[in-house]
Amino acid sequence: MSTTSSATFPWLHRLAAATLAGSVLALAPALAAAPFEDTIAQRTMACTACHGAQGRAGPDGYYPRLAGKPAGYLYNQLLNFRDGRRHYALMTQLVDPLSDDYLMEIARYFSALELPYPPPAAPAAAPGVLQRGQALVLQGDPGQRLPACVSCHGQAMTGVTPHVPGLLGLPRDYLNAQLGAWRTGQRRAHAPDCMANIVRQMSDADIHAATSWLAAQPLPASSKPAAAAPPVAPGSLVVPACGSAAAPRGTRP
Repeated sequence: MSTTSSATFPWLHRLAAATLAGSVLALAPALAAAPFEDTIAQRTMACTACHGAQGRAGPDGYYPRLAGKPAGYLYNQLLNFRDGRRHYALMTQLVDPLSDDYLMEIARYFSALELPYPPPAAPAAAPGVLQRGQALVLQGDPGQRLPACVSCHGQAMTGVTPHVPGLLGLPRDYLNAQLGAWRTGQRRAHAPDCMANIVRQMSDADIHAATSWLAAQPLPASSKPAAAAPPVAPGSLVVPACGSAAAPRGTRP
């Protein structure tokens, strides 16, 4: 863990301007009351103002969970906001001045947090829609050139280290928004951008089915990401290697 002092980070002063957002302003009393410790836990309180205590997720479903996600995935998303592959002005302002090493430190901090998930929401779709969603997630649809979600995101759908996130524990609206952003180019990843290619093959009905089923699934007893993706089932589509940023020199995701 870095021992760099806050004086090294002029972004803290820029954060004062960004706190015009009400969610960050709400954090001010807690920050004022707590003694300054210069720890990564205290420095990332700016993140938890939106993403929930310890990165458990925001209450409105718009700000996703950070805790326990693979460090490489979190690092890539911070880079994507900083470098223009994802678009949200407040996130860009927060991470724009930060070095790759510091972004990785943030990612590793949240990745190491082991916190329980809340129970899933009740299914919000008809049984036939949920059945289609389950088939897409677990088996894919070779006729539509759609690989199974589990082929990349892990058989338990809790992600695969170091770069692939879990799909469970995310609200349906958030999942829909992210798939829509990939389809329209508002969200991108390092080339080859596998998710963009996959989502362009999906109909609106299939996106609705997959996200409705995913959002209704409970987390398994262990929500940790898998160490490796499962073997490809016979007859299933093989997803080519997806693009991701290399970790900073001297660090591991």
